[in-house]
Amino acid sequence: MSDYLDRIRGALVGLKMPRALEALDHTLHQLEQGEITAIEAIDTLLSEEYATREPRRDDVALRTAKLTPIKTLESFDFSFQPSLDRERIAALAQLDFIRRAEVVHFLGPPGTGKSHLATALGVAAVKAGKSVYRAPLADLIDALTQAEREGRLTEKSRFYTRASLLIVDEIGYLPITQGGANLFFQLVNARYEKGAMILTSNRGFAEWGEVFGDPVVATALLDRLLHHAVVVQIEGASYRLRSHADLIPEHVRANAPISPPPPPKRRGRPPKNGAAAQTHG
Repeated sequence: MSDYLDRIRGALVGLKMPRALEALDHTLHQLEQGEITAIEAIDTLLSEEYATREPRRDDVALRTAKLTPIKTLESFDFSFQPSLDRERIAALAQLDFIRRAEVVHFLGPPGTGKSHLATALGVAAVKAGKSVYRAPLADLIDALTQAEREGRLTEKSRFYTRASLLIVDEIGYLPITQGGANLFFQLVNARYEKGAMILTSNRGFAEWGEVFGDPVVATALLDRLLHHAVVVQIEGASYRLRSHADLIPEHVRANAPISPPPPPKRRGRPPKNGAAAQTHG
């Protein structure tokens, strides 16, 4: 009997199952007393180990997915954004859009909760065992640009394509070079009808020609990103500033812009009017 126990303990150590090892003696005592069956003993040991590993697995996955600090739908104040259909968001949280490789767009003024909702859906996907990655558009393009410069573009693109859900945040906040826009298009094209995405933007689709510095690229992007899409338009005041509303002058609140000023024009390049993207607005 002792030889069996030594082998079991050695196996649990080798398999890195510390919680099961800790519970082994008590479980064996229950088994010897006839309180549980052999099958129940095995179930107890595995359940104990799984219960301690699952939170760690989720924690690592959330950090790897860049979903920290964690946001949840339960912590979102829907009463502050009456334009949002709560049931529609709850339906998205069922994650069927991931299985269907659809694109979810959250559009609205800065601070209205777009990133919170996108992150919350990402967190739900991780807890459901899905692979997720989140990045602001500027960071994503910087990473692709560096990879291209170092001859690792195929490898980097494959990394972004592998995720079941790719969340691209903050589209429209910073100007994008034409080269960066082309790299993003290549990534979108690689995921088209193969992997789900969530995009957040403070700019309407008609402005994407200006955002990406090239109406032709913007049109090609929208052609793919709107084919299998769910568009959630959020209207209202800043969600982040809701607890400080009394500090904002009334005339500022009443005349708050829908979107921030357009990005500065690049030197030596003609202004873009985004005409080619108007048909997709």
